[in-house]
Amino acid sequence: MFLDEMMSFLGGSGLTTGLLTVFILCLLAVVAFEFVNGFHDTANAVATVIYTKALKPVIAIPWSGFWNFLGVFTGGIAVAMGILKLVPMDALMSLPTAVGASLVLAVLLASIIWNLGTWYLGIPCSSSHTLIGALIGAGLGFTWYYGGSGVNWHKAEEIGLSLILSPIIGFGLAVLLMLFLKHVVKYKALFHIPTGENDKPPLLIRGILILTCTLVSFFHGSNDGQKGVGLFMLILIAFLPAKFAIDHNIPNEKIISTLNQTEKTLQTIASTNTQNTAEFTKLAQDIEAVKLHLKFKSEKNKEATYTFRKQVEALIKSIKKLDENKALTIDENTTNELHHQVSELNKITEFAPIWVIIAISVSLGLGTMIGWKRIAVTIGEKIGNEHLNYAQGASSEIVAASTIGISTLFGLPVSTTHVLSSGIAGSMVASGGKNNLNPSTLKSIGLAWVLTLPVSIILSLLLFLFFHLFI
Repeated sequence: MFLDEMMSFLGGSGLTTGLLTVFILCLLAVVAFEFVNGFHDTANAVATVIYTKALKPVIAIPWSGFWNFLGVFTGGIAVAMGILKLVPMDALMSLPTAVGASLVLAVLLASIIWNLGTWYLGIPCSSSHTLIGALIGAGLGFTWYYGGSGVNWHKAEEIGLSLILSPIIGFGLAVLLMLFLKHVVKYKALFHIPTGENDKPPLLIRGILILTCTLVSFFHGSNDGQKGVGLFMLILIAFLPAKFAIDHNIPNEKIISTLNQTEKTLQTIASTNTQNTAEFTKLAQDIEAVKLHLKFKSEKNKEATYTFRKQVEALIKSIKKLDENKALTIDENTTNELHHQVSELNKITEFAPIWVIIAISVSLGLGTMIGWKRIAVTIGEKIGNEHLNYAQGASSEIVAASTIGISTLFGLPVSTTHVLSSGIAGSMVASGGKNNLNPSTLKSIGLAWVLTLPVSIILSLLLFLFFHLFI
């Protein structure tokens, strides 16, 4: 499916030979990024089951890879769209394709370089952190040349807060869970430290450890995998905006039907809020604008498709502003109808073809199956001054899975690495106090955490400036 889709639009893309080459390089780079992400972050899921002897590496790695694959495939696209909102998509679509190519290449190469460097040194580092920094750096380069807002700072602040708070939450919850197991459950077998190859956990504990590994793998795919989907869509929209700026697979009749339903809902609201005439008049105009430009959108007409996308976005923005107006009287059923219609309208601009999701799923799943050992050794042996016991492994994985799962539900990217590392640190503290932590390893992880954002911003900015001169 992936190859068929690629061949079908590469032939009629209208790109020059040079840009077509860059386009293919960008696609390969995003697949490589997700592949690297797989083996860079897989250790977070498998380290605990391997070091507690719940599963052998030969079983744990493919198992984790499979659930990473499923996580991407079934996890939706909320996080992917959050990634796209960090960059000036509308401005990119109105500029020459080479500008988008420079931005995409800068983001991808900066992310891959930093991820590979930290992996080689065996330092758990956040792929999410790296990607966000790279997007901000390229966005700053865009502002340097073209002015305006190259970075959506509101979205960056929202994502940044998520990245900062998640490891703190992971540490705190792991401490609480370990104390609960220690003082309430008091099941001695949970605190056993495996010593030999055949020293395996009891069946129930082993099942818990495998389940938590599975959940972390699945939620890692559903969160981190979506970042790859977002990057893939960034490439497609930057190079082929007429084809991928909107979902052409949604029939015009369905869009008209949604617009008509939206119009009726707004009329219902207007009938009980007669003092807001100007606001409802503006909304009616926005709906008519979308209907007007609907017939002109085309997979071969960049300007018309770009205009249609802008009109849809303007309508959605106006409806959301109306929904947030506390002075209006709107009953619950009408509010639910309005939310459903906004969700349907969002699908026009916020989508990812199934073949894109499959490509990223496979890349992450395969990447999961190699290169895991460097980071796993750090996670399993070097964060604390003692070998992981069953309770520490299970509590840190439970905290990681729940934190990542909730973040995915809200469309927020988080760092699997930082959440799990902090969870293990929290479980070690709960077991033996701060002296149970390895200061050297924590210093390396902390240094990587502090440096990742500025380094990736600077690296991506420099790469954007370089590519902008030569593409």
